[in-house]
Amino acid sequence: MEFIRKPMLMAMAILGLAACSSNENETTRSITPVTAETAAQSRAEAPYLWLEEVEGERALSWVRSQNQRTLAQLQADPVYPELEAKALEVVNAAERIPYGNIRHGEVYNFWQDATHIRGLWRKTPLASYAGENPDWETILDVDQLAKAEDKNWVFKGASCYTAKETVHYRCLVSLSDGGKDAVTVREFDLADKQFVDDGFILPEARTGTEWTDNDTLLVATNWGQDGSTLTESGYPTQVKRWQRGTELSEAETLFTAKKTDVGAFPFTLEKSNGTKIEAVVVATTFFTSDYFIFPAGTTDAVKLPVPPKATITGLFDDQLLFRLEQDWSINVAGADHQYKTGSLLAMPFSEDGQLTAATLPEVVFEPNDKQAIESVSMTKGQLLMTLSDNVAGKVFAITRKGSDWQSKQLALPANGTLAVSFADKDEDTVFINYEGFLTPDSLMSYSATSGEIKTLKSLPSWFNSDDLVVEQKEVASKDGTLVPFFVIHKKGIKHDGKTPTLLYGYGGFQISMRPSYSGLRGKLWLERGGAFVLANIRGGGEFGPKWHQAGLKTKRQVIYDDFIAVGEWLIDHKLTSPEHLGIQGGSNGGLLMGVMLTQRPDLWNAVIVQVPLLDMLRFHLLLAGASWVGEYGSPEIPEEREWLEKMSPYHNFHAEQEYPEPFFVTSTKDDRVHPGHARKMAKLFEAAGKPFYYYENIDGGHSAAANQQETAKRVALEFTYLTEKLMSTTRK
Repeated sequence: MEFIRKPMLMAMAILGLAACSSNENETTRSITPVTAETAAQSRAEAPYLWLEEVEGERALSWVRSQNQRTLAQLQADPVYPELEAKALEVVNAAERIPYGNIRHGEVYNFWQDATHIRGLWRKTPLASYAGENPDWETILDVDQLAKAEDKNWVFKGASCYTAKETVHYRCLVSLSDGGKDAVTVREFDLADKQFVDDGFILPEARTGTEWTDNDTLLVATNWGQDGSTLTESGYPTQVKRWQRGTELSEAETLFTAKKTDVGAFPFTLEKSNGTKIEAVVVATTFFTSDYFIFPAGTTDAVKLPVPPKATITGLFDDQLLFRLEQDWSINVAGADHQYKTGSLLAMPFSEDGQLTAATLPEVVFEPNDKQAIESVSMTKGQLLMTLSDNVAGKVFAITRKGSDWQSKQLALPANGTLAVSFADKDEDTVFINYEGFLTPDSLMSYSATSGEIKTLKSLPSWFNSDDLVVEQKEVASKDGTLVPFFVIHKKGIKHDGKTPTLLYGYGGFQISMRPSYSGLRGKLWLERGGAFVLANIRGGGEFGPKWHQAGLKTKRQVIYDDFIAVGEWLIDHKLTSPEHLGIQGGSNGGLLMGVMLTQRPDLWNAVIVQVPLLDMLRFHLLLAGASWVGEYGSPEIPEEREWLEKMSPYHNFHAEQEYPEPFFVTSTKDDRVHPGHARKMAKLFEAAGKPFYYYENIDGGHSAAANQQETAKRVALEFTYLTEKLMSTTRK
């Protein structure tokens, strides 16, 4: 597993966003005034600051009234019940791949369906898992637990210590109340299948944990109710060493980061002899980090000699593996050495933190301009590198013989997305997933020892794709940069501008948009004659760190120009027209939607704005927003504030301007992107007497859905809206 330095992404991979949350009263934090607030901003925001009070009575009353209005309108559409039924069929289907992790010959999986809404954590032997009907044994029934404890528990994963010398395998189970990033952590005994009465327990917070041994944890959490041990971004500043049998308050402080850092998080490095080295990664910004180790169980921090923009994979054959996200120049023994952005490097691990001729980094792999390393995993005796090559996935097995690194591409399906869903340095079996826009997911096993690849499970087709085609196109953006995008549509369509088309984008945080199979999108849109377009705009990671960094901070307009260029291409080539073109994006993609709504309202007739950032002069004060100034810039820096004010959708709404009727989707329980963004923007539409839809799931987290049923409902609402706006013959 790679030690992703970006805290917001740590549960994603870490695609587990196990990001982390405090007990601090977020309503109080969220309405703290900006120090250098302009008079214009004060006038614009003052009437609606009350909507930032997450669970304030007045704010929730407004939310409920908007929900009621929106649900009454969309659910009254005759197409809604049909779409919801189709969505429920997909999300509750038994024909899903039970993805899991392997521990000592058993596969552990978390499963949700119509009967087990909150889900089952379960296991089965690997041999049984490979069969058609695995014999599952329930470990934890989250529905029963929620009922017994009167909580809306959402399972957020488990971190287990299962070393060979352990008698009872222990896990730290993370439970979220309603889907928030904030979790309660409780120790669970896998053998007894119950929580440990006198075990490790951590109260609700944005928490990071790491096992050192069966009786020792490294913990980063909210160590006090006053917020004094949290950064300005709301993440932990302190990592402590906690011994079994002692109170949490007695844990030994290992490291303390600055309040201005994004956060500090624990991890370990394991040497080939089995020795574990305690370590801490300090995210100094969202995209820069310092890595520290603590040799021999001391509290003496030794900084690892890697550049600020680097991601450590771990130790392989006692070589420290890391990926560069910046060009790196070092001088060792009087000689200069250059390393390129995006490369995978290895160097002999040294606990003294010194770079010498003997510890000089070696280049394991250097991608070209159309390639990007998506992930690096370790399995028994090998590294597995997932590569995006012109937005198509490839996987390479990498071995080391002497001082030579050798790579071999695995014989896996082409022209789609490949992802290593499970790998462990102590396990021979690796799980690899493949999918394409029209190809359902297949889960394959790969043996690091034999090299054998087998297909274990495949999904059935959820929609008829026989008459669909996928094309990859590119368009020149405003500055001439060629931007790729995928188009999926019916074969033989007329280019008469009438095809209902949904354009999706993200464009941020070096997150790649790759081909994916979606039964929901297929059944509720493609099968009904709609086209889908995925834009690989700058800001993402499709072509490596430079593709992302091209749109950072005040350079961000290129991201929006890229998206506009794709939209204009679709219109110019008469695939569709503004009357039949809709757009969708969530989180940072929700910000993209807000910018498209205010910069080019003439290009679209439907805009789905999901869990968005929209007030870009206050985003750094709301929840985890301070951690994102490395991406967007800071409202406290005059030059960056000037750009943010020009870009901010909330500050560029004009009551006299004609806008397409947008659909805002957010969640009360989202403790990552504040629901106040969507609320306040929708309120501007309401105050101006302009039509809009608004739906806020009061239970869901950042996904705006706490369970599969809520997901089906939200998706059905969105596609009902798209049907009304794009599949009619007249503009609404």
